[in-house]
Amino acid sequence: MSKVKNETRDKSRHNPKLAMILSILYAGLGQLYNRRYGKAAVLIIVETAYLIAFADYMNIGFWGLVTLGEIPMVDHSIFLLIQGLISVLLLAFGLTVYIINVRDAYKEATEIRNGKKRPSWSEALRHAWDTGFPYIFITPGVVMLMFVTFLPIMFMIALAFTNYNQYNSPPRKLLDWVGFENFVNLVKIDIWSDTLFSVLAWTLIWTLVATTLQIALGLFLALLVNDPRIKGKRIIRTILILPWAVPAFVTILIFSAMFNDQFGAINKDILSIFGLSFPWLTDPFYTKIALIMIQTWLGFPFVFALFTGVLQSISKDWYEAAEVDGGNRWQKFQYITLPHILYATAPLLIMQYTGNFNNFNIIYLFNQGGPAVRGQNAGGTDILISWVYKLTFETNNYNMAAAISIIIGLIVIGFAFFQFRRTRSFKEEGNI
Repeated sequence: MSKVKNETRDKSRHNPKLAMILSILYAGLGQLYNRRYGKAAVLIIVETAYLIAFADYMNIGFWGLVTLGEIPMVDHSIFLLIQGLISVLLLAFGLTVYIINVRDAYKEATEIRNGKKRPSWSEALRHAWDTGFPYIFITPGVVMLMFVTFLPIMFMIALAFTNYNQYNSPPRKLLDWVGFENFVNLVKIDIWSDTLFSVLAWTLIWTLVATTLQIALGLFLALLVNDPRIKGKRIIRTILILPWAVPAFVTILIFSAMFNDQFGAINKDILSIFGLSFPWLTDPFYTKIALIMIQTWLGFPFVFALFTGVLQSISKDWYEAAEVDGGNRWQKFQYITLPHILYATAPLLIMQYTGNFNNFNIIYLFNQGGPAVRGQNAGGTDILISWVYKLTFETNNYNMAAAISIIIGLIVIGFAFFQFRRTRSFKEEGNI
């Protein structure tokens, strides 16, 4: 009886704050205080291994991240920057484990003070396996995500705040942090500001016009083929989807040859019948017209297939009820067909717009973003993403390319978030 009273008294005196402080001092000490010896041993080993393996690496990494090197031809700013960013990720991982350790120690100490029985070894192992099983399998994917996705994004963002260009490249020279200077130059220096606003305007026009046309054409053809009076629907659908089956880069290169000013089939064999010839590849206006027409051709088959599937799911009873109420063909389309299509496909249609916003392939393969424009460092049909490519691989303006990439990312994220939030399919998710 006295033994039970002593155990109860010990539990009531168990201090969760002390367990938390011990865990803060060194991972596992709080669990040791809670007499969870197995868990304490694991945490102590993990922190010790973490400090032994990464302490020196992170020390150099954070020094390099702050200074970007001190001695030219000895310190390499890019390597130091990458090591510093990896150190940030390692620190984030370590802090996450540390916070979990502190919370676990405090929670267990509280449970012990409240009289909860300590589990046996077998019960503790079973509970750890049950609760930790998902995290064991998620962890490798998270680690890969950190180094394959987060690290490149962090590196790109960091470059936007440095002076890394062809005239200031490591290891011959060291990089410096320049703050928002690159973003200021984009709007302050004439050649950069003129190019930025020109390319941005064309990017928005290209995205809206080309995407809207491919959606409109796909919708029109889907409605036409779905009409009950049309015969041979399977053959027609197969033919209309064929442009989607051909690799896009092959189609673009073929169209590039067909639109050639001198020997292309468009001028030589088709427009020549009417005595016409247009500078498709040498005049920015006509090049933009050609690009919009090609993208409409490339993009409508997917939209056609998407809308065709949705149209098949609309109940005929709705149309019969509309006819009974005196609805005409336009009213049935306006109040039944179109809302149903938009509700089912709105997220995918938004993806069409964001995809064309960064549609590098057609811009670069058709005419390398040309023709050239005087007073600008981008071609007449360059969109933001193709301009970034040229700044990176042709003129080595890595800092400006990174700054523009951040602008692209913010535009795409803002547009997608705004549109997704406004679509009914997003608002009513889970209510269907």
